[in-house]
Amino acid sequence: MQRIKIDPVTRLEGHGKIDIFVDDEGNVANCYFLVPELRGFEKFAQGRPVEEMPRITTRICGVCPEAHHMAAAKACDEVYDVQIPSTAKKLRELLYSIFFTADHTVHFYALGGPDFVVGPDAPKEMRNLIGVVKTVGLEAGKKVIKLRALAQEMIQTLGGKKIHQVTSLPGGVSKGLKEEERKKFAEYGKYFIEFGLFTLQIFEDIVLKNSTYVDLILSDTYTHKTYYMGMVDDNNKVNFYEGKVRVVDPEGYEFCKYSPGEYTEHISEHIEPWNYLKYPFLKKIGWKGFVDGKDSGIYRATPLSRLNASDGMNTPLAQEAYEKFYDTLTGDRSGSIPVHHTLATHWARVIELMYSAERMNELLNDEEITSDNIRVIPEKTPSEGIGIVEAPRGTLTHHYITDENGIVRQANLIVGTTNNHAAISMSIKKAAQGLIKKGVEITDGLLNKVEMAFRAYDPCFGCATHTLPGQMPIELNIRNLKGEIINSRKRNI
Repeated sequence: MQRIKIDPVTRLEGHGKIDIFVDDEGNVANCYFLVPELRGFEKFAQGRPVEEMPRITTRICGVCPEAHHMAAAKACDEVYDVQIPSTAKKLRELLYSIFFTADHTVHFYALGGPDFVVGPDAPKEMRNLIGVVKTVGLEAGKKVIKLRALAQEMIQTLGGKKIHQVTSLPGGVSKGLKEEERKKFAEYGKYFIEFGLFTLQIFEDIVLKNSTYVDLILSDTYTHKTYYMGMVDDNNKVNFYEGKVRVVDPEGYEFCKYSPGEYTEHISEHIEPWNYLKYPFLKKIGWKGFVDGKDSGIYRATPLSRLNASDGMNTPLAQEAYEKFYDTLTGDRSGSIPVHHTLATHWARVIELMYSAERMNELLNDEEITSDNIRVIPEKTPSEGIGIVEAPRGTLTHHYITDENGIVRQANLIVGTTNNHAAISMSIKKAAQGLIKKGVEITDGLLNKVEMAFRAYDPCFGCATHTLPGQMPIELNIRNLKGEIINSRKRNI
């Protein structure tokens, strides 16, 4: 039996590797996805004052600290049973919408997009942002850099820092928005809209007009029929900051809808002794292993999942793109028929980029956004709180239990990538089995197509590795001066 290693996997946040085992007939016998890192923030949280969590948890990830900042702040609001002012809520969502646009930009142009813009079989040294710029032109690169620069300026103003934000705290926010800042940012917002339309057009021209790419997206190799999770408002429209979590089954019918405080009634977490990531599943169905279908408790929480779990978008340009997405892939503009093609997640992500840019503009033109009523001082005895937002990579849950002094006794975090962990493992295996066959040459481009199966999820394994099951797996190799292994010891591998 042959062992093929992809180590490390590329263009993701965190570290991971893939082991593919090919039998004597040249077919994939098995495939394992491993994440060899541990962050352990749930343990770090114990013994800390809960009001520190919105600042501490941003250190989980330098790519999406805003997501943890918001989920932690919302959990703290619940811990102290305080309703934050309307302006504070809008300021938080404004920061979050800016962040969402910038984060999706990074993935499309630097992480996932190169596989389509440059091509999955292109030389690996070109499958990156430089290759994208070379393909679509220098002006496109300038647009990406400009958007990121404007976003970082606004995030620093609203969040106190460009990364590891500090302004959201129990009861609201510590800093408001001045009228002169609002006017300047409203001008920036116009560019965000232009950039969203520009990115949708790039996807149209480079991906949708290329029959090879469309065939790849629609192929069974990258298809799984699972449940889908996403946060929605009262009208079942996509919302990143506030609402209820909705889950639909593989046929598009609502399976459940729950408020943050009810998540433990619907979600459980499975642990395997060989991995640091938990495997969440739908509690009412149960853990049935790494299989998809209606009888499996595995679900996905991605940009595609959010669209599948919703009845549409709340802004006009995003809604127009939403309708085109479903009309193209299912023939039904309403979105009532789920899209099961994993690689279509890239298209869904661009639609969300458009939505977040539009929502940012709505908030910047809200007359209440510059009010100085931005915080209510908590007065109640702290106890327990759960905060949920939609992170770019999926539904993010922060759950804190404190003593009467507000000291964290227990913490649980279910990160977007954690939600998708089981599905990622399944997607990689199915891609490997669909691509690696007897007589097929194992090229770098082919292995990159295996990696594309996880890259669509935009995974962040630094965020997701929170559990330490049993003994820590370790492999110790002792080498001589020539670098040859002379002794080896393994534990729990």
